[in-house]
Amino acid sequence: MQWFVNLMEELGIECLVGHPAEIRAAEPRKQKHDRRDADLLLSLLVEERFPAIWLPTKELLDLRALLRHRHQWVRLQAMYVKFETEIETLNQRVQQQAGERPAARLLMTHPGVGPITALATEVFLGDPSRFAGGKELASYVGMIPGEHSSGKRQRLGGLTKQGNPLLRFLWSEAGIHAVRRDPELKHFYRRKLIQKGLGKARAAVARKLGIRMWIMLRDGIEYPEFCRRGQMQRKSGDACAGMPERRYGAKVTG
Repeated sequence: MQWFVNLMEELGIECLVGHPAEIRAAEPRKQKHDRRDADLLLSLLVEERFPAIWLPTKELLDLRALLRHRHQWVRLQAMYVKFETEIETLNQRVQQQAGERPAARLLMTHPGVGPITALATEVFLGDPSRFAGGKELASYVGMIPGEHSSGKRQRLGGLTKQGNPLLRFLWSEAGIHAVRRDPELKHFYRRKLIQKGLGKARAAVARKLGIRMWIMLRDGIEYPEFCRRGQMQRKSGDACAGMPERRYGAKVTG
């Protein structure tokens, strides 16, 4: 009924709300129907015995809402502090596990790759030799474009995202940091940014970084050795640095 009380207040009409228990106590008879209740209310009003309860004004109601809203955010802030503590505990456990695993330590030598990305890449990819190449890896993670082709017309859509969403997220986040520290990735990102726009450029960097980490796992090499091999490939005119060759490993079987 609050909307009606507010309307009465805006119109300057006094609105009284009675105390139900005291009104009922004013009528000793047990019979109850609408007409007798109306007569009782009228009698109490005429005799100035109407037991009205106190009602806050619209201004006070708004201030109450303000205080309640503020209190809710204070409670959320307390929960946020608790969540931060839990997250920090989990971060320490992940860092400890990553530091104890040689493959994760190897991946952390790449600029922009931290313990969470390194550990997730190792444990979710598993045996790197089961991927025949970068395309198979990207397909496994869901970082290849969807295709809707008919006849001779080929139409490519957005990423299929038919893979591990956590890996895609972590590779994307790590890619943002990697482009700031790796000159080749920075050049690649800027070129894709001009050609394809921000979203596709970030996806391309994430995919390239993921393939790099897979090669490092597959060959058991750290970032400096990866860069050295890339320079040798560029000098010899072979495939682009960081791109695997078909002779490594077997095709993905599942």
